[in-house]
Amino acid sequence: MELPRLFTFPFHYTPHPLCVEAAREVQEYVAGHSEWADELALGKMLGVLVVQAPDSPQPQFLAAFSGNVAGSNDLPYFVPAVYDLLNPEGEFKQGEAAITSINHRIAAMMQSPSLVKAREQLATATQRGRMCIEDFKREMADAKARRDAMRDAGELSAEDSERLLNESRYMKAELKRLRQRVEADVAASRKGVAELEDEIATLKSQRKTMSEALQERIFRLFVVENALGERCDLTDIFAAAEGKLPPSGSGECCAPKLLHYAYTHGFKPLCMAEFWWGESPQGEVRHHGHYYPACRSKCKPILDYMLQGLEVEENVLARPVSSDDLEVVYDDQWLTVVNKPSGMLSVPGKLLDDSAQTRFQRLYPLASGPIVVHRLDQETSGLLVFAKDKDTHKALQEQFACRAISKTYIAVLDGVVAEDAGVIELPLRPDVDDRPRQMVDPVHGKNAVTSYKVLERKDGRTLIEFRPHTGRTHQLRVHASHPQGLNAPIVGDVLYGTSSSRLMLHAGALAFLHPHTGELVAVTCPCQFSL
Repeated sequence: MELPRLFTFPFHYTPHPLCVEAAREVQEYVAGHSEWADELALGKMLGVLVVQAPDSPQPQFLAAFSGNVAGSNDLPYFVPAVYDLLNPEGEFKQGEAAITSINHRIAAMMQSPSLVKAREQLATATQRGRMCIEDFKREMADAKARRDAMRDAGELSAEDSERLLNESRYMKAELKRLRQRVEADVAASRKGVAELEDEIATLKSQRKTMSEALQERIFRLFVVENALGERCDLTDIFAAAEGKLPPSGSGECCAPKLLHYAYTHGFKPLCMAEFWWGESPQGEVRHHGHYYPACRSKCKPILDYMLQGLEVEENVLARPVSSDDLEVVYDDQWLTVVNKPSGMLSVPGKLLDDSAQTRFQRLYPLASGPIVVHRLDQETSGLLVFAKDKDTHKALQEQFACRAISKTYIAVLDGVVAEDAGVIELPLRPDVDDRPRQMVDPVHGKNAVTSYKVLERKDGRTLIEFRPHTGRTHQLRVHASHPQGLNAPIVGDVLYGTSSSRLMLHAGALAFLHPHTGELVAVTCPCQFSL
């Protein structure tokens, strides 16, 4: 095989054939070790790095796993950890033992007889005081009813009226005094609880301080190297890139392990790939044997540093689309509908200013106010609506918000969908550890509903029509790929499926009421792919 000219861009790539061959060998090796079978079946990210030794033109490969396997960071065949967190003599295990000791003390104090008794006394004092106050209020109500009856029965002497008035005043004052006595009793009981809980709070604060200090010390021990021969620890890398401490688990993924081993052993990295082995994690979309980009929250700052000195492939997501103009599908004095090509951003991004919005503004320089009505993913093609004035923008967004706009997408799925039609309801939320990926979360996710209809099945793929009833980020992509959805990712979806020439998802039809004329506007645009 021809050696790659540039190293893999780890956040958006198609695996090089050498990586595919290396991954096949790793998969055969892993499948032959039955002692790991149950653990790996639950899901694990594995990675390969094809390298070249200084004294040999023949490429070789290194293998790694994320985290640990069989309670170890150091297994034959795989590269070791950058820093072994599991070493019983290491600083992490020693610090963890000290924190565990505090955890045991906190747990013991939470269950201590003195705290249990103090809380019971507080509950008793509170309940007893409430009952005393309620009883006295009923007594006051009965006394008031008796006084009212006496007044209603006939004329009262001045002395009797004064006596009844004094009785009322006394009972009101007595209620106030009763409340004060109850509050004093409850406060005394609460003080006993607070004194014990303050000790627990002090220990929790001490634990937090120790944990944060240990985390920083440990990340100081994760020292990685780049292709320039420079070395830096993860604390400084994340401080420079994001101004914060690394998130938990940083440095334990495949890519940093592989590159660190290659640099420190004199190998030249040629290409890299990471693939999933086993079941998909709860809520996430991971398919057995599929390749995935490196995670961003834990790995991007590290890999940005470690790749310095290597010639790396271009980030295709930062490449402007070559076509000069937008295809205008519908246009009038208030709004425009364009056909956005795959690969073009809907609005300017961090790495790329070129977008459908900027091109629209060049075509219609007199358009004013907010113009972006909705968005499509960068790799999704199809119909996109822009407003030319503030009032039109507001009216169209209201239609999107109340789901009055009909949207139809066409997609090719990598797999055969058995049902001819159906509805998918899987709530979604962002994966905070790996944006922009989304997760299925029935507790914290937002409602997401998609109707679908199969158009054609051929050669293990499905041509399908999607009608989203909500507009969540990556809704169609997750609903297609998730095991509880169609379990068939969209072809070309590098986040939830496998790479291809493009993401085969196209917004092909759009229908809405014109905000000024009241007429139905129905726009269609054929897609450029098929089975």
